[in-house]
This record gives sequence, structure tokens and C-alpha cells, in this order.
Amino acid sequence: MIVYGRNAVREALRGSREVGRLWCTAAVLREPWIAGERGAEPRVSAAEAIRELCGSDAHQGICAEVSPYRYATADTLLARPQALIVALDQVQDPQNLGAICRSAECAGADGVVIPERRAAEVTAAVCKASAGAVEHLPVARVRNLADFLTDAKALGAWCYGADGSAQASYVDLDYRGATVLVLGSEGRGLRPRVAACCDALVSIPIVGRIESLSVSAAAAVLLYAAVGSRVRVGGR
Repeated sequence: MIVYGRNAVREALRGSREVGRLWCTAAVLREPWIAGERGAEPRVSAAEAIRELCGSDAHQGICAEVSPYRYATADTLLARPQALIVALDQVQDPQNLGAICRSAECAGADGVVIPERRAAEVTAAVCKASAGAVEHLPVARVRNLADFLTDAKALGAWCYGADGSAQASYVDLDYRGATVLVLGSEGRGLRPRVAACCDALVSIPIVGRIESLSVSAAAAVLLYAAVGSRVRVGGR
């Protein structure tokens, strides 16, 4: 995989993946952070050559060849004490997946779960959109998201689904203990079977003129609601 962008490359150098070749422009090579990072010696290249290597104009003058992304297992995430997990039901936009992973990592979540089919996976675009958060945040892929939620509940986790039409508000939830925050795909939201597996469906009140938040914004709201609730009760 070729990752690109300053933050994505920097976190890849700091993470667990093996880093092979590294290319950057002369201007980026002069930036102080590069000298202090592990990895291959940077090769000075023109911006156009870097664009051809990574296939994107958003490279910010740097890209690196790294080993394939290693997905976590769902069981590993559920085994963590008071796990806080984000489960995504067929979110297909790499930008949304990356933004959600960035929020989850910043909030101290234990991981993100995505389906194996009809969903964005961890690609170079997701690495860039996450600002490199996927290098530190476990992401697990599951064959069936509804089955994962059933397993999570059997282990004592509470599963809360985001639904704009739900009567209950996200502020009324008890986020103590293991919690899975479930968000649906862009446009369609949660599929019926996934929604049925949730312990409760909750909405985020909208007081402006726009009808709804993006899935990545909604994930950030729920994550920090959970973190804030746990801090207030001394849970995390």
C-alpha cells in the first residue's frame, strides 16, 4: 500500500506497519519532523512523480510504501474492559470512514467495526482522511454486523443505534460498561435487522435548518457523549 499526506505518513512511521520506500519533495525533506522518524531514507522526488506513485493530488509532497493494513478481530475488541466500540453499517465513503476513525482514536475508543461487504475498507484514502489515526486504532471486519451486535450483547455490551427519527435522545443514555455505538450508511441509515439488534435507538436533536448530520459528525457527537459520561462517573 502507498500511503500519502504528511499526517498519514508520519503516523505510519510511528505505527507498527513496516515502511519500505519513502518519497518526498525537497521542501518536505527540510521539515524538522522527518529527521526524527524511523523508516527508510527519503528519496527526493518531484511533486508530479509523487502524484503518479500514490494516484492522488492530495499527497502534500510525501508518500510511503507500507505493509498491508492488519485488521483486528472483533473478539479482541469485545474482550477489552469497558470497551467503547463504533460499529458502522455499510458506510461506503472512504472520507467518512477516515473521519470516524480519527474521532474514535482521539476520543480513546477501543476500535471500529466494519462489514466485509458493501462498506469502505482501510485504503490509502482512508489513511489520509483519518490523519493517520488508523495506524493506532484497531479496525475489525466482520462478516455480519447484526451477528456481531448479538455477540456483543451476549458478552454484556450495550448497543445503541443512531436513528434520526428515534424519540430517545443520545443524552439520556448510560454509557458505562461496554458500549457499541452503531451508525448507518450515508442516506439510508441503519438496516432493519441491524436496528433490531440494538438495545435502543437514539437521535441527535437538530435545531437548525439542515435535516441531519453527516455520519462522521454524528459519530463524533456520540463518542464524546460517551467519553464525557464516563469521565463524570469516574469510569474512564
